Amino acid sequence: MSGKENLPLWVQDRKDILKEQENKDIEWRYDKVPDYSKTCAFAKKERKYNHAEGSLNAIAHNLVRTFEMEATFKTNPKQWLSVVQDKFRMSSNGGKEYTAEDVIREGTYNIFLSESEEYSPSSEDFESSFDIFHTTFPDGFHWELIEVVAGPPNVVFKWRHWGTFSGPYKNHQPTGETVEIIGLSYAKVTEDLKLESVEHFFDSHDFLNKLTGKG
Repeated sequence: MSGKENLPLWVQDRKDILKEQENKDIEWRYDKVPDYSKTCAFAKKERKYNHAEGSLNAIAHNLVRTFEMEATFKTNPKQWLSVVQDKFRMSSNGGKEYTAEDVIREGTYNIFLSESEEYSPSSEDFESSFDIFHTTFPDGFHWELIEVVAGPPNVVFKWRHWGTFSGPYKNHQPTGETVEIIGLSYAKVTEDLKLESVEHFFDSHDFLNKLTGKG
């Protein structure tokens, strides 16, 4: 595939997807189309990787960002463009597999992070987990693809999550430092580049230790 016009909507730039869907009957969380203008401006200054439009790296980057947007803001999984609804499963570090419905209910933070002294996903729901980490990273906790290692249809890719620790994490005061996670994911995609499953691998304890002064 090459050229934006030949690519499915869900692997195009997120702003183009939101523009295309702003007047459609989408069940948005908070009853409005999400506004990424502030976080995108911040991420643009901080990101390390810029991929050529239409490249495999750019396609994978856009697909994951579409999924992140839908998982966070679309409350009806039947309206997700990025996944095969009846097949989709997601897991982290070899743990439990979650459906799209699980992701909507529990939120990605609760699915990604395991039970520990620093964070208890079983004690949080979507809203409370979102509030905790939005407070900790008021300028956003951003994601970008580093590189596609293999694929498709079995796509292996390396990625980076990062944000400025400029708000408190629970009782722990901010340090102003950049907190970063480097991870690897394995995704199965269809011929038209929808996600059937994705497995994430990263060190969640190191991330939380940095927020609690242990790292």
